[in-house]
Amino acid sequence: MTDLLYSEEEEALRSAVRDLLADHCDAPGVIARTESDAPHDLAAWKALADGMGLAGLLVPESKGGQGATHREAAVVLEELGRAVAPVPYLTSAVVATEALLACDADDLLAELASGRKIGALAVALSVAPGGVHKAVRVENGALYGELTGIADAAAADVLLVPAEDGGLYAVAADAATVTPQTSFDLTRPLATVTLDGAAARRIGDAQPAVGRALRAGAGLLASEQFGLADWALTETVRYLKERKQFNRPVGGFQAVKHRLAQLWLEVVNLRAAARSAADALATGEDVEVAVAVAQAYAAPVAVHAAEEALQLHAGIGMTWEHPIHLNLKRAKADSIAYGTAGAHRSDVAELVDLQAP
Repeated sequence: MTDLLYSEEEEALRSAVRDLLADHCDAPGVIARTESDAPHDLAAWKALADGMGLAGLLVPESKGGQGATHREAAVVLEELGRAVAPVPYLTSAVVATEALLACDADDLLAELASGRKIGALAVALSVAPGGVHKAVRVENGALYGELTGIADAAAADVLLVPAEDGGLYAVAADAATVTPQTSFDLTRPLATVTLDGAAARRIGDAQPAVGRALRAGAGLLASEQFGLADWALTETVRYLKERKQFNRPVGGFQAVKHRLAQLWLEVVNLRAAARSAADALATGEDVEVAVAVAQAYAAPVAVHAAEEALQLHAGIGMTWEHPIHLNLKRAKADSIAYGTAGAHRSDVAELVDLQAP
């Protein structure tokens, strides 16, 4: 039977990542970045990728990585979710890396694993595993076209672009025009990528690479969503123990206790679903079902946790200075990333042959 409990090594990794983020991604700093023209925290990314070697967790040691599994990457994403860290870990160290693992591009893979370069898969963040994605035109080895909704493209050094000929091409980011889009979640900004004769190198077939990348992205996104929900619950409980009304802690009122108890049940179930998806990706067993189940459950819980945190913090929760708005915006943006919960529920029904009523 699969053991979904955290190992000692995973808990040690969690502690190290949490300490690093406490130094680099405190709430006031993240909020200040959302108000600037440089939302990505490249110093925090360098500390994670270069200092701790976390960019290469999913890359085998023979190819310049750490040779870890998706379970360890999931722990990292839980902590990044708690901090709403503005770093391109999911898009580069997971999605782009998984795409490269399906291709013949060991040189690029080693650069991403070392943190020397940041990669981005040029597929819209909203596309689900197995979904239809836009491809660009190829003429004489150059790429032409426009792709929208590309997450973290502004921070990328290399773009992995699917083309109409069925290939996946590597393009230097400075060979493309990257235009920021208005993004609801300012800590994971979206952009439009325009290619007008950009020089490119074919590195593999797009269909298997994109499918593998999006499945891993969807599966491990659930761990980020668990981190968001767990932070929201923990901070709300802490606040309600301190905040007093009618000379007693607000958390002592029975109606509030019921809301927190319900939220706790949802969050612990989300943890189980996210751990199951990470373990399935690590072992290769029942991956499609585990990922679809996790995403069908994760988005509503993360959004509900953030909304409850906002309401139960009352007036202070509505202020710009409090980080709840970062949490809520990330949760809402994640709810349509790599497919909606409804799309994943449909996938579960199809995968287990469960007919709709």
